[in-house]
Amino acid sequence: MSDNKRFTITAALPYTNGPVHIGHLAGVYVPADIFARYQRLKGNDVAFMCGSDEHGVPITIKAKKEGITPQELVDRYHKIIGDSFEEFGISFDNYSRTSAHIHHDTAQDFFKKLEADGKFVEQVTEQLYDKEADQFLADRFVTGTCPKCGNPDAYGDQCENCGTSLNATDLINPKSAITGNTPELRETKHWFLPLDQYSDWLNEWIVEGHAQDWKPNVTGQVKSWINDGLQPRAVTRDLDWGIPVPVKGGEGKVLYVWFDAPIGYISATKEWAAKTHKNWEDYWKDENTSLVHFIGKDNIVFHCIIFPSMLKAHGDYIMPENVPANEFLNLEDQKISTSRNWAVWLHEYLEEFPGQQDVLRYVLTANAPETKDNNFTWKDFQARNNNELVAIFGNFINRTLVLTHKYYNGVVPEPNEFSSVDLEVLNEINAYPAKLEQSVERYRFRESVTELMNLARLGNKYLADEEPWKLMKTDPERVKTIMFVSLQIAASLSVLSEPFLPHASEKLKSMLCHADLESASFQWNEVASQQTLIPTGHKINKAELLFSKIEDAQIEAQLEKLEASKATNAAEKSQIMPQKDETTYDDFMKMDLRVGEILTAEKMPKTDKLMVMTVDTGIDNRTIVSGIAQHYTAEELVGKKVTVLVNLAPRKLRGTVSQGMILLAEDPDGKLVFVNPDDASVNGAVIA
Repeated sequence: MSDNKRFTITAALPYTNGPVHIGHLAGVYVPADIFARYQRLKGNDVAFMCGSDEHGVPITIKAKKEGITPQELVDRYHKIIGDSFEEFGISFDNYSRTSAHIHHDTAQDFFKKLEADGKFVEQVTEQLYDKEADQFLADRFVTGTCPKCGNPDAYGDQCENCGTSLNATDLINPKSAITGNTPELRETKHWFLPLDQYSDWLNEWIVEGHAQDWKPNVTGQVKSWINDGLQPRAVTRDLDWGIPVPVKGGEGKVLYVWFDAPIGYISATKEWAAKTHKNWEDYWKDENTSLVHFIGKDNIVFHCIIFPSMLKAHGDYIMPENVPANEFLNLEDQKISTSRNWAVWLHEYLEEFPGQQDVLRYVLTANAPETKDNNFTWKDFQARNNNELVAIFGNFINRTLVLTHKYYNGVVPEPNEFSSVDLEVLNEINAYPAKLEQSVERYRFRESVTELMNLARLGNKYLADEEPWKLMKTDPERVKTIMFVSLQIAASLSVLSEPFLPHASEKLKSMLCHADLESASFQWNEVASQQTLIPTGHKINKAELLFSKIEDAQIEAQLEKLEASKATNAAEKSQIMPQKDETTYDDFMKMDLRVGEILTAEKMPKTDKLMVMTVDTGIDNRTIVSGIAQHYTAEELVGKKVTVLVNLAPRKLRGTVSQGMILLAEDPDGKLVFVNPDDASVNGAVIA
């Protein structure tokens, strides 16, 4: 971490085709908010920027399904998301949106600067076109089989199974998401950012330059992309929803959403600076500013390769100091899925657990997927609240304030001579800010929230060891000192907890009457340097519960919601797929279907789904690659009779040429099963 005192902190723009869920919170918004609040407490100048990402094809698809305009759709979710963030306590300095005029102007100016400087390459390329819909198909309007892992439901821009970035023309058996037809290739002109020209610079800056201070998952993914060879990437698309391309020849085209979305950080800063009378350029063009992007791992390529290349091409902007990308959060041992409603939605949580924002913040931080995918369970949520927030943090605060009112009518007592135990505790309090700083500034928020809870444990242990309730009868003067020290712990907790538990922090400060204190205490640095945060003679308010116990019935209700989603998904999956478009007898007769036998099988290295098999088709022994490794072991496959399409054009998958396709079907449970002949004597037979 540098010594800079100005920070531009960005959180990935949430996509406005749905609400925010706990995976988004754990991966991006909670850690970003912790970092921003911490920097403010340190007295630093912070611009914490975010906003709704409102362009792109998924929005147009969803709007079309709902029979509304894209603008109506994004307006709805922009409000839901923005209101949820505010109530949850995400302290953005500005939450903007990419449909705002200032963003359109900023993105178009950025494009025009790069175009005028010759940073783009104009190319006429062949792209998929839906003849029936009479339009070119943007990547998300195309689905097909991923050439990397064999996932049959990959999108034209990315396979969500293996994470590979794709072009729509890479897909095997592409289909239009609009009509279901097989699209054709047609020529169209677009502007491309030549990422290959930035390969050496990116390698030097990130892979080599940040090998020690950036997360390995970030540098590793960048290195992998560079090693595979960066290619020019289109920055425009043939669409009518988005930011119009602002140069001659751009009619009917818009800026590709991946190009305009990160510029949203800049336009949000401009918007905020105009309202607060600041100079936005200080936050994006001054080398004394630290730029930090908080993202999930699915956004690493955009924030560590594409956006930096855009900034480098422009020439006026600083580069990020760090991009601390998190991994994914699962829910009850299953991958979070918005389409299957397997998620905990923030706006629903806020309704069902009113006043308990900090519980979710705490659990998501304590269980954050910082170095690997992690898991959220409702039972763990309940246990962490009841056993940690209530029993440790809340219990210490309640005992301290209740005893202060019981013994001294809420007035902070004057201590007598400190014992060695007292001095040790006071010194430990002073040491905690540094402990938390060391973790927060390395983006280890799980570690830092553990240290925060250790401070509360210190308070509980101190009270339990000193037993003021017993000493009050025999040594009341000693009790004054014990309660004075305990109140200093409470005051330090009110400050140090703010980045993690902002609502509890505010409530605790109110109980301690922080606003009535005239001293400069109750600041982060004062916790480290002063042994008296709350002075003798100061009167505090009565104790209120910081946290409340979560009952079994509340957890059971949440588990029942998930079970209902699971049942709905199973019912939908069991429905028979409708008949496909009519085909002709001549087309069917072109297919050469034969019975074959699997001779060998081996899982392809570095993939989850692909199995490489040698199949005896009766006419030859050939290699076939199929995405069935999650359904069968290699041992189970050897010797199986299978139905093979032998005259399918060869296709290279991960460097291996596949010479045919094995026919499979999906059962109601989602398992792939073979379309199988039973008679062992029909090997090589043609299926008529």
